Amino acid sequence: MRTELRHKMLAVCDKKYRVKGDGVGLSFYAFFANRNDDPELLMEAATWWIQTHKLDHFVKARIIKKMIQDGL
Repeated sequence: MRTELRHKMLAVCDKKYRVKGDGVGLSFYAFFANRNDDPELLMEAATWWIQTHKLDHFVKARIIKKMIQDGL
C-alpha cells in the first residue's frame, strides 16, 4: 500500500474514532469523497480490504488502524 493511502486511512480512522468512539465501524469507502476522484487509489484500498485481507464490509476503525500500523 502506498504511503499516501496509508496516511489517509490512519487519519480517517483517528477522526472517526474521536467523533464516534471505540465501536465505530467503517468500510473502505470511508477514505474517499462521494465522487470517484481518484480511481487508482480507490482500487488500491479495495484490493487491500477485499482481496488481500478478505475483510467484511464494515470493520472497526481501531482494527483497521492496528492492521495498517502493523504493516499488514
